Amino acid sequence: MEWQLRSAGRRRWIPPVIGIALASLVITSVAGFALSRSAESAVADTVPPTLRMTPTDPVSSYRAPVVVRGTAVDAARVSIGPDSVVPAADGTFELSVRWAPAFEVVATDAVGNQSSSTVVTAQSLPRMRAVHVTAHAWSHEGLREAVLDLAREGRIDTVQLDIKDEDGVIGYASQVPLALESGAAAAIYDAPAALRQLHDMGLQVVGRIVAFRDPTLASWAWHNGRPDWVVQNPSGQPYSSHYGPIAFTNFADPGVRGYNIALAVEAAQLGFDGIMYDYVRRPDGSLNSMRFAGLTDTPTAAVAGFLAESRYPVHAAGAHLSAAVYGIASTRPDQIAQDIPLMARSVDFVAPMIYPSHWGPGEYGVANPNAQPYDIIFRSLRDFTAATAGTGAKVAPWLQDFSLGVTYGDAELRAQIDATRDAGIDSFFLWNAATRYHGGGLQPA
Repeated sequence: MEWQLRSAGRRRWIPPVIGIALASLVITSVAGFALSRSAESAVADTVPPTLRMTPTDPVSSYRAPVVVRGTAVDAARVSIGPDSVVPAADGTFELSVRWAPAFEVVATDAVGNQSSSTVVTAQSLPRMRAVHVTAHAWSHEGLREAVLDLAREGRIDTVQLDIKDEDGVIGYASQVPLALESGAAAAIYDAPAALRQLHDMGLQVVGRIVAFRDPTLASWAWHNGRPDWVVQNPSGQPYSSHYGPIAFTNFADPGVRGYNIALAVEAAQLGFDGIMYDYVRRPDGSLNSMRFAGLTDTPTAAVAGFLAESRYPVHAAGAHLSAAVYGIASTRPDQIAQDIPLMARSVDFVAPMIYPSHWGPGEYGVANPNAQPYDIIFRSLRDFTAATAGTGAKVAPWLQDFSLGVTYGDAELRAQIDATRDAGIDSFFLWNAATRYHGGGLQPA
């Protein structure tokens, strides 16, 4: 036994085995062969350390370590999972750990008493001024260099590079087993080399995954005994639409969901800074004409549930998560199963596709949205800002850099960017299916 003098006439007994907690113990001294008349009491220490946490600094990337600081008075060590540190003499400590959404910090004293506190991590993700780049465009020297010139001139800071496109084709040599088995993986570009080049230029890279519109997977599944992976019509045949005879996979099926999440995690591990799901929805059309095998909830809840299922694996692999959504989804969530407040809870960015050419006359009180790009962008973004309020998600709209009905150039692009800024939003993505952009509409940073 080890004795430590606590105060006159009273001593503190530290048990030799951590975890013993005796209320009190009376010891009678022995002098020769006779018992003394004096007695002293020893009380086991059951007082835990005093643990106070310092708010953590927001991280700018899910790959960045989280530095946890605080004070643990009377603690012998402070632990977060398998990581631990010995506090300084004044109790202060600092521990750098891999990102997690939250940590339990445990302070332990010499006899095993513990105090704990939960620390929730915070993020401050950088802004994105991005352009859409297809896999084939990246493999084309002229188109690739035109995009890189925008970056060299300081007009963009992010490249959105396709991972899986509208045909279900994966642009690089994915090693996800189902991508190999279904024939989806194509070596159109070298992902590690592309990421290295873009990162060396100081750019962020967001990988776009077209989630549930996937003709490659749908066709493979239908012909390989997995009909439940495919959206069906009431007669049990593949649901067909203007997207093709067999184009949409079933968002309610665990195999389909798992495949898209596996691709997202693989891409994040390769070094993509962000993952954006597109076509994260049901097909447009009458819900009565569609059947989703295994669906036990509403389509809107199931789609949002997929994002919730994706959130931690993608973050843990080092990437932020975003979802491209229809512009009408803020006011008509059931039309394609995109409930913005529900989806926003599970993503870092909501990316509404609010192209002026896609709005009807009079929408948001704008007589001719396609000819009034500033007005329609500004007014529609107010809805998305309200819909995402309190969720933690930021809004980063898709803007139009193509002509459809009205010729678009530098001025029309600039008007949309100005409207985005005036709506209090600092991030945006530009869409042009041919990867040809009006650099004059993008001001250097």
